[in-house]
Amino acid sequence: MAIQVSNAFVTLFDSEVKQAYQGQRMLAGLTRERSNVEGSTVKFPKIGKGTATIRVPQTDVTPLNVSYSQVTATMSDFIAAEYSDIFNQQKINFNERQELVQVVSGAIARRMDQVCLDALAAASSPNTVGNDIGGTDSNLNVAKMRAAKKALDAKNVPADGRVLVIHANSLDSLLGETEVTSSDFNTVKALVQGDINTFLGFNVVTLGDRDEGGLPIDGSNDRTVYAFHRDALGLGVGMGQTSRVDYIAEKTSFLVASMFSAGAVSIDDEGIVNITCRES
Repeated sequence: MAIQVSNAFVTLFDSEVKQAYQGQRMLAGLTRERSNVEGSTVKFPKIGKGTATIRVPQTDVTPLNVSYSQVTATMSDFIAAEYSDIFNQQKINFNERQELVQVVSGAIARRMDQVCLDALAAASSPNTVGNDIGGTDSNLNVAKMRAAKKALDAKNVPADGRVLVIHANSLDSLLGETEVTSSDFNTVKALVQGDINTFLGFNVVTLGDRDEGGLPIDGSNDRTVYAFHRDALGLGVGMGQTSRVDYIAEKTSFLVASMFSAGAVSIDDEGIVNITCRES
C-alpha cells in the first residue's frame, strides 16, 4: 500500500526550509531582484545618460537622445534532494526532518548566491583593482577598498546600496589592518565581533569556501572579490524556492526535494569592480 504524506507535513517542511534558506542566503536583497518571472528569460532595462543644454529662446529644444538597451538573464533550474529511508523513521514523524531542512535549505541558498557570483564573474567590468595596490602581491587591504570606492565614485555610482563580497581569507587580512580594528579610524569594533559589517560605505559580505564555486581563485592563489552596486546586478526568479515530499516505493524512502529557477546578469558593468587579492 502506498504511503501518503499529509499536506500538513509537506507544508510544515516547506515553511521550515524557506525560513532556513532565507537565513542562510548571504546576497538576499543585495541585487536588483525580479520575482515571478514568466518564461525562460527576464530582461532588465538599461538607460543611458544625457547632458542638459543651454536653452535658446524661440528655438527647438535639443533632445537628450538617451540610449535605451536591455540585458537578458536566462533562467536555470536547480534542485536539492535527498532520500529519507522509512526504516530510519517512526512512520511519518521524520526524526531527521530538521537535519534535512538544514541540508536542503543550505544547498539552495548557496546555489542562489552562486547564480549572482557567476554573473559578477561574467561581467566585463572596466574597473579593476590589481594585486599590488597596498603592497606587492597583497591580500585585501584598506588601500584596495579605497581604490574600489574611488572607481565607483568616478563613475558616479550612488553611495547607497554598495556591496563588497569577500572571502574569509580576505577578512582575516583586513583584521590585521590598524585602520579597520582601531577605534581611532573606525567605530566598528571588528576585533570584538570578529567580522566587518560595513566599511568605507560598503555593506561587507563574507563567504567561505563553497563546493558550488564561491569566489573564483586561480592557480597563483589570486582570488577575485567584488565591489558592486545593488542596481548593477539583476536577479530574476522564475520559480521561488518550493519543497515537496514524495514516497518512492522502490526506495522504501521519502524523496525530500527543494527547487527553484533563477538567473542573474550584469546590468551595468561600470557599477562593478573586480579586486584581485593574493592569498598566502
